[in-house]
Amino acid sequence: MILLAALFSAAAVAAPPQVLPDCLGQPQVRPAQIVLACADANFGVKKLRWTGWGQSFAAATGTAYANDCTPNCAAGHMHTYQAIIVASGTQRCPGGITAYSKVTVAFVGKSPYPKSSAADMIYPARCR
Repeated sequence: MILLAALFSAAAVAAPPQVLPDCLGQPQVRPAQIVLACADANFGVKKLRWTGWGQSFAAATGTAYANDCTPNCAAGHMHTYQAIIVASGTQRCPGGITAYSKVTVAFVGKSPYPKSSAADMIYPARCR
């Protein structure tokens, strides 16, 4: 009986992700837009077109938007950039839903963050 419970538990953890938590930690299926700067929404990606959803990772192309914060973020202007995002990792959310746990952003061409490293472009996606 214990072995059966352990096998069931391992299979449940290994379930592929089905959702991506938003800034509020709420599960979203194939979101058309994600906000990555949750405090002020000054950075995100919209018009997402997904492939591989429900696999170990899912990728999407879309239009990133970022505030230049010039002269400050309140008075700054939004600019758009072509981007690819990858949702990966897994986590268990309330209700037993398996979700992706992080989002990685890469820009096609010009980047709003030319001094950033690849590690700077990985964003956690946490369930709440």
